[in-house]
Amino acid sequence: MISFRGRQTTLCDGISRREWMRLGGLGAFGLGLPDLMKARGNEAPANKGAGFGRAKNCIVLFMLGGPPQHETWDPKPNSPSEIRGDFGTIASATPGLHVGELMPRTASLTNDIAVLRAMATDDNAHSSSGYWMLTGYPHSPKNKENALPGFPNDWPSMAAVVRHLKGDQGSLPGSVRLPEEIWNTGHIVWPGQDAGWLGAHADPWMVSCDPNDKDFHIPDIALPTHISPDRLGQRRELQKLMNRHFDRLDDANLDRWSTWQTKAVDLMRDQSTQQAFNIDSESDEVRDRYGRNRFGQSVLLSRRLIESGVSLVQVNWTRWESDENVAPAWDTHAKNSERLKHSLMPPMDQAYSALLEDLKHRGLLEETLVVWMGEFGRSPKINAKGGRDHWGHVFSAALAGGGVQGGAVYGQSDQQGGYPLDGRVEPQDLTATVFHCLGFDPETELRDRLNRPFPISKGHPIRSIL
Repeated sequence: MISFRGRQTTLCDGISRREWMRLGGLGAFGLGLPDLMKARGNEAPANKGAGFGRAKNCIVLFMLGGPPQHETWDPKPNSPSEIRGDFGTIASATPGLHVGELMPRTASLTNDIAVLRAMATDDNAHSSSGYWMLTGYPHSPKNKENALPGFPNDWPSMAAVVRHLKGDQGSLPGSVRLPEEIWNTGHIVWPGQDAGWLGAHADPWMVSCDPNDKDFHIPDIALPTHISPDRLGQRRELQKLMNRHFDRLDDANLDRWSTWQTKAVDLMRDQSTQQAFNIDSESDEVRDRYGRNRFGQSVLLSRRLIESGVSLVQVNWTRWESDENVAPAWDTHAKNSERLKHSLMPPMDQAYSALLEDLKHRGLLEETLVVWMGEFGRSPKINAKGGRDHWGHVFSAALAGGGVQGGAVYGQSDQQGGYPLDGRVEPQDLTATVFHCLGFDPETELRDRLNRPFPISKGHPIRSIL
């Protein structure tokens, strides 16, 4: 379901308006949304060089757990077996560029992809390194596992900044995350996934779903079957009466509340929104090409959402039902080769390549930036359990599409794939590159509640791949 995450406003009697509305029977189908505020847009600055503003939208594929650089974008075929691993390399479409043998479909598309081989955070904790990757601002302190959202680590996510700057188009929000939020064992939710101090108006909407489910639907985008249009109209009239009562209490906040109540109802009524989530309208051939699994169908859904006006969609590869806590998702502390060969690389390679091909076929790749990344990489040396451990000292990421020079490789790791030799890139440079491609100078200012200015990124666009 879509969840609207934000802060509740409390009435003078101590009861939140959300609770007030729930008690009144209006919150059950999306009319009571006091934690949402009106989004603000911002005009893009003048052209700033190669790739600037070439992307109209962005899809971020986030590989939770930390995908290994050795078996993906930065193989080390001449290293000892305990470094090299069990898999070889294959030539890609780009002369001189070899990738891991488990990504054959992707290898054929590298002329559209720019690879970063020297990403680094020097942070070996999932949630704190992930916070830096998602926001472009380092966590304080680093190497803090199970870090929680909140001050001082409440910088807005890249998705939130994009929504704040570009606003919402029509009834759909400017940024969406799916199919699940990112969390550690125990369902400890990472910081850096929401709008933080920027405010709830910029929160990327969270769509918790499984688009591969045969009964897939988004409950909050359709009226419940027991709510007729006439009954909805009656409830809207009651809502107006309640709002007139609240007007005497807090005019400014209630104006925002009413605006987002209306938006929620519009969302339910809007046929184009319904169509955006109607993944069943895709042919079996297209759905099969992406892969009949939660990640593959989520990636397909991301393409439908950007076609419908969403500026940024973040698809999280999270745990599957069969994952064990010892090595969930891409966190391959054990059985690295087995997990990669059977559970991870085939569906990733299939969905990622399908997205690039599909966008290109539809004429959308030149205006859609696709970012492939995780929170860090894996250790150079394979451990006693046949796995690779956390490694933030060097890892790989990839960009394709709008504003990016395909066939480029930037950065170099050492012979073991353990540390950068050249072209080190930190997360703020990655976010600066994304903002640049979307038409926003990294020095574009955000202002906090005290009206203090902050740049959207303290990094620099990676000119070598633009």
